[in-house]
Amino acid sequence: MTRKADGRLYADALVAVALVGLVAGCGGRAEGHIDPKDAEQVARGEPLYRRHCASCHGAKLEGQPDWRQRRADGRLPAPPHDATGHTWHHPNELLVNIVRDGMVPPWAPEGYASDMPAFARVLSDAEIRATLAFIQSTWPAEVWAARAQMAQQRR
Repeated sequence: MTRKADGRLYADALVAVALVGLVAGCGGRAEGHIDPKDAEQVARGEPLYRRHCASCHGAKLEGQPDWRQRRADGRLPAPPHDATGHTWHHPNELLVNIVRDGMVPPWAPEGYASDMPAFARVLSDAEIRATLAFIQSTWPAEVWAARAQMAQQRR
């Protein structure tokens, strides 16, 4: 199997796990809302992103180089959070849970090794949502249209 295929399998598995978790009710812990049009929420989220996320995901949300290719340790580099990555493919509840708990089951496949830490002891749920609002505020209209279509298909 090629590295590209391996990365695609991971992405497909992550989406499948997320959908199963949401259907089973595992994704329902996220309370409140994420509103990338709420200037106050975005303004609260930007410094949190810079302090806690940018060192891995990039100051411009660009992710680490070769983020789709496993490193020698078997882990994938941090993906971009801009429109070139896959963050926008995932429902908000899943994103909140991954930031809160880290890349662990049920948010990631069993046995998946990741450098993504859990921020539950560092950030409140409101701070996690503000950070995600900042990230989402950078996404172009095409991403929002694709996200809306994906949400419609999940219903």
